[in-house]
Amino acid sequence: MHEMSIAQSILAIVQEEMEKHPDATLKKVIVANGALAGIVSDALIFGWEAITMETPLQGSVLVVNEIPIKVSCGGCQKEFTPEDKLYMPCPDCGLEIGHKVLQGKELQIEGLEID
Repeated sequence: MHEMSIAQSILAIVQEEMEKHPDATLKKVIVANGALAGIVSDALIFGWEAITMETPLQGSVLVVNEIPIKVSCGGCQKEFTPEDKLYMPCPDCGLEIGHKVLQGKELQIEGLEID
């Protein structure tokens, strides 16, 4: 389960940021998870809950925003959101391969909510 190591990396970044606000309490961490990133959101949330248990960050919530795939056709340059992440025929020209991924590969912290 590589989501645990990703949760630990997120934790390290969050702890570094929280050091800048010593009197603050972390309420929420918001993460963007692209459909092609290969991360199972529920496993990432579980990992976050496990590694923050019995720490000053216990009770904080990891919110994962799912980012859909968006591609640009390699033939006609039509931008579209495929229904399947393995089979992506262009709705205009029918080309199935050679598309440029515009979104959906990202995994990033979007923000923190602190009190």
